[in-house]
Amino acid sequence: MRRRDFLARAGAFAVVPGALAACSKETAAASGGWAGVRAQFALRERERNFAAWYLASHPKPVRAAIERHRRGLDASPHEYVERHVELEGAARAAAAAYLDTKPEQIALTDSTTMGLGLLYGGIAVAPGQELVTSDHDFYATHEALRVRAARMGAKLRKIRLYARPDRASVDEIVSSVASALTPRTRVLALTWVHSSTGVKLPVRAIARLVAERNRGRSSAEHIFFCLDGVHGFGVEADTPDGLGVDFLVSGCHKWLFGPRGTGLVWGRAAAWAEVSPTIPTFANEAYGAWLNGTAAAVRAGPLHTPGGFHAFEHRWALADAFRWRSSLGRARVAARTHLLARRLKERLDGGRGYALVTPRDPALSAGLVMVAPSRRDPGEVVGALGRRGIVASVTPYRERYVRLGPSIVNDEADVDAAARALRAVL
Repeated sequence: MRRRDFLARAGAFAVVPGALAACSKETAAASGGWAGVRAQFALRERERNFAAWYLASHPKPVRAAIERHRRGLDASPHEYVERHVELEGAARAAAAAYLDTKPEQIALTDSTTMGLGLLYGGIAVAPGQELVTSDHDFYATHEALRVRAARMGAKLRKIRLYARPDRASVDEIVSSVASALTPRTRVLALTWVHSSTGVKLPVRAIARLVAERNRGRSSAEHIFFCLDGVHGFGVEADTPDGLGVDFLVSGCHKWLFGPRGTGLVWGRAAAWAEVSPTIPTFANEAYGAWLNGTAAAVRAGPLHTPGGFHAFEHRWALADAFRWRSSLGRARVAARTHLLARRLKERLDGGRGYALVTPRDPALSAGLVMVAPSRRDPGEVVGALGRRGIVASVTPYRERYVRLGPSIVNDEADVDAAARALRAVL
């Protein structure tokens, strides 16, 4: 098979053989209730895992897909790729179906960090323009913006969105953003759910504010609202179009429980036009133009999907991950995750030796719940919880908290046990 023929067929959005049958089995498993969903994971039975989303444990349909592709690639890499050149397109199509969008608006990446680097490294910024983010954002956002600002002679500003996370309000957050936007602002880079505090931003309200500020601005002055969505993606039921953002960047290996080493960038069609690709794509149109010495017209998603060889068994299994999650339902998973997080906060409320950092209001929180110990180091607390069979983590920020993330691998008994253990060790 010639390379040109391979690339010509690589964008086909075909359904993988046996996918419909697999999907029906996954749906049947899900119909057994949340215990049936939990049974899809190979997590240790003796542990109650509240950090399973950190780097996803693969559910059974994803494990099976990865193994199927791995066996084929190990047996005959060239033959397997030649027979299944539609798989990357199938992954993009499944992602689009899950997000209720178009496949050409989605670029596939290896992680949130890669997506942020590609987006902020390629977005059109003029010298003197501003890149605005928050103090609450993660290292990957701050560093990608710092490098871009230094390269372009732009200004990077970090703002405080709320004084205290547990008392944050929609008005406080939106007012903070409103005060930060100026005629020189080009990029507003925020995070949907803060992994530092568990605060979920009122993204729609911020998007309406940005839209108002963009009225009368030229395309070169347009404020692009870019969202790191990784701790909302797979938790919340919202779609990127519904949120009103210009770009949504996320890994697929956290709350979605997709294959490790996968991610995506979604962008509005008009917004993609203002971003230059960083890594050459392997899209057929671009490769054909190179062969023929002509100009290329490549759709935004494939154009911004880095070329090269990847961990294909994981990327191709994305289609199975999205189909499995679609069978569970975005709204159903969101309701379940919020229920467990709310239950955990209720069980912890009023305890001594710690303070609840994350807002109680579900409009301002998602799956993450942070606790600030008053007398013990967070790392010591996490270790003590581990000895009691509760898997938690420490927030990787200057202000360190104990972090628990109830998810679809947990049940009410897990939550109650975690609350009892936390009260006991504090």
